[in-house]
Amino acid sequence: MDDERPTTSRRSFLGLAGAAGATLATAGVVAACSDDDASGEAPVEETGGVRYPYRVERQAGVTAPTAAAGVVAGLDVRVDDRAELRELLTSLGDSIEQVMSGEPFEVREGGFPPYDTGILGPDPGPTGTTVTVGVGASLFDERFGLADRKPGELQRMPKFGNDFLVREERSHGDLSITVAADTQDAAVHGFRQVLRATRGRLVPKWMRQGYNDIFPDVGPGEAPVRNLMGFKDGTSNPDGADAEAMEELVWVQPDDEPDWAVGGTYQAIRVIRMQVEFWDRTRLSEQEAIFGRSRATGAPLGGELETDEPVFTDLDSHIARANPRTPGSERNLILRRGFNYSDGLDGNDQLDQGLLFVSYQRSLEDGFITVQRRLDG
Repeated sequence: MDDERPTTSRRSFLGLAGAAGATLATAGVVAACSDDDASGEAPVEETGGVRYPYRVERQAGVTAPTAAAGVVAGLDVRVDDRAELRELLTSLGDSIEQVMSGEPFEVREGGFPPYDTGILGPDPGPTGTTVTVGVGASLFDERFGLADRKPGELQRMPKFGNDFLVREERSHGDLSITVAADTQDAAVHGFRQVLRATRGRLVPKWMRQGYNDIFPDVGPGEAPVRNLMGFKDGTSNPDGADAEAMEELVWVQPDDEPDWAVGGTYQAIRVIRMQVEFWDRTRLSEQEAIFGRSRATGAPLGGELETDEPVFTDLDSHIARANPRTPGSERNLILRRGFNYSDGLDGNDQLDQGLLFVSYQRSLEDGFITVQRRLDG
């Protein structure tokens, strides 16, 4: 029997956004609320995992390798003034530091609820957990007198052509929280600890859980995972360990934004629903033409290796639009750190599966927004 050919547009296979947000992730927003300076410590590899430091110049979750599990969420602040906001961020920072350390929590006596979830047992140990915090445009409204400190490019996520699933009540947020870890239990534990430390002052607006099945021995420029369409995801990602590339593409520079934002990075978040039922009835040749790569190897069409430079005969494929390799397009490269998600069935008994897209870039306009405009529709 021949494959059924869908009537939906060719490019709409690649996703319908179901939630969206944009924030600026900077170490200063949380760590600067403490009297302690950033330590500059490196990650510590131990038997069973890695411990990432909290008090560092730049948030560890941005440069850490792709994680096996994660929780991504937008939250709204519910405090009355700037002093209470500072107290909230201090509590948030203390909670994140405890979670990332993997150290045992204090045992609470007297019949009171314990200080931790207990999911990871009495001694969590190294779980590879990072917690990345971003500040959204709405935090700079009239509530806390921060309007004059708002970064110039910080904005609510614009609306794009495939955004008809986006609901205002399930998008954006004063803060974003991205927990990444070696296991789903560790990610859930980290997120719950953040919530319990800020309950009543930081209210979840939306959240999603995700996962990755990470390839071993990934080389430079190779994708660490596959997405739920079966294609490699993350090919040609900038190397988080390449300081020069990170300065050029990811970290906000002194001439770009206010001093407090320098060294941070713009974070774009999109919950992208994939139309997997249609996709699974599409010929492999059509799937590969849409992506512009071999599904098996990740090589660009006409190439042999995943890292081969693509040669475009047109600009209709996903990789050609996302990164056309034209003069000046190198400034549009972004650092992707997303997760797959599978969330049961929707109201029409269709599979709710897709991508928790997370990217970091020095400029929101030059990075995610420009790329998305090329992909739009």
